[in-house]
Amino acid sequence: MKNILLFIKENLAVGLLLFALFLGAGNIIFPPLLGQQAGEHITTAMIGFLITGVGLPLLAIVAIAKAGGDLQLLANRVSPTFGVIFTSIVYLAIGPFFAVPRTGSVSYEIGIAPLLPEAATHHWAPLFITSVVFFAFILFLAINPSKLVDRVGKILTPALLAVILLLAIKSFISPMGEPGTAIGKYTKSPLTEGFVQGYLTMDVLSALVFGIVILQALRDMGMSDTKKQVKTTIFAGIVAALGLSFVYISLGQIGNTSIDAIGTFDNGGTIIAKSAEVLFGKLGSIILAVTILLACISTAVGLLTANAQYFHKLFPKVSYKTFLVIFTIFSAAITNVGLETIISASLPVLLIIYPLAMVLMVLSLFDNFFKGGKIVYILALIPTFFVSLNDGLKEMKITIAPYVNILKALPLYEQSLAWLVPAIIGALIGFIIHKLIKK
Repeated sequence: MKNILLFIKENLAVGLLLFALFLGAGNIIFPPLLGQQAGEHITTAMIGFLITGVGLPLLAIVAIAKAGGDLQLLANRVSPTFGVIFTSIVYLAIGPFFAVPRTGSVSYEIGIAPLLPEAATHHWAPLFITSVVFFAFILFLAINPSKLVDRVGKILTPALLAVILLLAIKSFISPMGEPGTAIGKYTKSPLTEGFVQGYLTMDVLSALVFGIVILQALRDMGMSDTKKQVKTTIFAGIVAALGLSFVYISLGQIGNTSIDAIGTFDNGGTIIAKSAEVLFGKLGSIILAVTILLACISTAVGLLTANAQYFHKLFPKVSYKTFLVIFTIFSAAITNVGLETIISASLPVLLIIYPLAMVLMVLSLFDNFFKGGKIVYILALIPTFFVSLNDGLKEMKITIAPYVNILKALPLYEQSLAWLVPAIIGALIGFIIHKLIKK
């Protein structure tokens, strides 16, 4: 018992670090929207959301820990070329291209803009100034990753948990109203719609990227034993999963009971901002601003650190700090195009790579079962790519009629999960071929 308690005490900070890295812009703004739109089906929808927003990321942490914390090594099981291309796309998508600029935009839209005079929010200067200050602070935190656990895990996370806990307790004790009526896809398929909405958090992709940050933090703490690193990383994943579950359920509850007080909105950020003001008045807006800033800072630090570490490893002649500065400046620039533009631009890419990441992650967990047969990975990922490619094209309003007509015959097409059955069939065919070749 003493050994267990000592293990928890020694490694809790790493778990809090991972939780803080996960809890970013998407994690704050999407659950309240789900809460409003799911209505009476909130429980079923939240279960689906927790599967992709918590369960699969936890499995991804396990997978990446067993792969040595390196997504490229994991992707190399398909082929070295695929490993470099896919890993680079994932890092850039959830790094300086989309996810990191989104943290800057959300920090402004929800954390800063509500505190400004109405006229100021329509001018470019406040967003520009916010982005400069925000990313300068990010650069300060990330420039020395050996101090990441102390700076993020031990300082930002407890403060972040405190403000979310305050909002959650108030919403449970004094709910703003009764749940509304389910709308859209939540009326007929709340479980699968919640599952798909969990994509938007990007947590599976983040988990595959954060593995290298956690393992580097453990090495900086003097932990060199590989088995202990894997064990600690899995423990950190469990801590993060518990924290994320609490946050998602709490924010979903706030959105679910908010309609009577604030009306309906298509933007989860607006829902949580107006709900905070109803629950706590002007103080609520300040509490929310602190929450958003802390969440976005911690995630931006983790993503930029992971990107700089990966590309430094890929191109060792360019230093970690050089990559960090380049990615930070680039992220600050993209932030200024605005939140809606960033989200709309990221969705097509996300719809294509997210299923690929999930299939790769699940197969890696069963790698020993089929002895790492490349054909299993290849035949599972090829149909997944072609089906998910259609989802990306559809988001860009591009339709190829014969292509779409074939895909419409697949199960779960309407739920945007048409890739699932082809992936399973492809993996099974690959497994059979692998067995026959071995014989």
